[in-house]
Amino acid sequence: MPETIQEPEKLLTPSEVAAIFRVDPKTVTRWAKVGKLSSIRTLGGHRRFREAEVQALLANAQNQNA
Repeated sequence: MPETIQEPEKLLTPSEVAAIFRVDPKTVTRWAKVGKLSSIRTLGGHRRFREAEVQALLANAQNQNA
C-alpha cells in the first residue's frame, strides 16, 4: 500500500490572527485564555493557532453579522 504524506497543518501567530480579525494581538491571546480559540504552545512557549480553526471562527463571526 502506498503511504500518503500529509502536509503539516498551517499554524498562525497571534499577530497573523489579529490581522485577519482586525484586532490587537493581545485580544487573540485573551480569546485563547478563555477558550474561544484553541492554541498550541511552541517549545519556546509562544502560542500558535490552527489556520482551519481561525477560518471557521471567522466564517461563524461573518454569518452572525449578516
